[in-house]
Amino acid sequence: MESIFSVENWFALMMIIMLQAVLGFDNLLYISIEANKVEPSKRSMVRKVGLAIAIGLRLVLLFVLVKAIALFQEPFFTMNWVGVIEGEVNFHALIVLVGGVFILYTAIQEIFHMISITDYEEEAKKSRRTVTTAICWIVAMNLVFSFDTILATIALTDVFWVMAVGVITTGIGMILLADRVAEFLEKNRMYQVLGLFVLMLVGILLVSEGGYLSNLKLFGYDILPMAKSTFYFVLFVMVAVDLVQGRYKKKLMKERAHIEKLANAAKEANLKV
Repeated sequence: MESIFSVENWFALMMIIMLQAVLGFDNLLYISIEANKVEPSKRSMVRKVGLAIAIGLRLVLLFVLVKAIALFQEPFFTMNWVGVIEGEVNFHALIVLVGGVFILYTAIQEIFHMISITDYEEEAKKSRRTVTTAICWIVAMNLVFSFDTILATIALTDVFWVMAVGVITTGIGMILLADRVAEFLEKNRMYQVLGLFVLMLVGILLVSEGGYLSNLKLFGYDILPMAKSTFYFVLFVMVAVDLVQGRYKKKLMKERAHIEKLANAAKEANLKV
C-alpha cells in the first residue's frame, strides 16, 4: 500500500492533471463551437453529456493503449509514390492526421460563416445539428484531442490508477468549465475569432505531427512536427495582438467620442453667436 501512495505516484498524478488541463483548452473551444449548432436551451446539456461519454471512452482508450500500445505504432499501410508522397502510416498517425484535417476544416468553415454576408436566419438553419449528432462529434473529437495526451500520460507513469484518476479529474474539470467558456465567448463575441484561429493552429499542429509520425515525405521534403514551444509562442502572440487591438479600439472610440463632443460644443457656440 505504501508504494501505491508514494510521492512518485502523487507527483506523476499532478503532472498528468497539469498536462491534460493545458492541452484541454483547445478541446473546450471545439466543444463550444459544436454545441452552438443545437438549440440554445439544449446547449449546456449537449456539452455535459458529450464530455461525460467522452470521459468514459477516454478510460477505455487508456486501458486499450496500456495493453496494446505496440499495435498502434506498427504501420498498416505504406505510400511509395517516389518524389511525390512517401510514408508508412500507423493507427496513431492516422487518428492524428484525420483529426487535424477535420479540425482545420471546421475552423475554416466557421471563419467563412462568420465573415459571409448572408441571411442570418437561413444560415442558422443550415448550420443547425441535432442533439445526437452534436454529442457524437464532441465525443469523437474529444478522443482525437485526448489520444496524444493519453500517450504522454502512459510515458509519465505505468500505474493505472494514477492515469485513470488524472483522466477523470481533468474530465470533471472540463465539464465544470465548459458552460463558463461558452458563456464567455457568447458575451465577448470578438474572442470567437481568436478562438477559431487558435483551433486552426491546433489543426496545423496535429497535421504536422501526424505527418511526422508517418515519416511522410511530400515532393521529397520531410514533414516535421510543429514544436510545442513554437505553438505556445504563436498562441501567446495571437492573444497579445488580440488584447492590444481591443484596447486600441477602445482608445480610438474614446478619441472619436471626444472629437464629436468638441465639434458639438463648437456648433452650439456658433449658434449662440
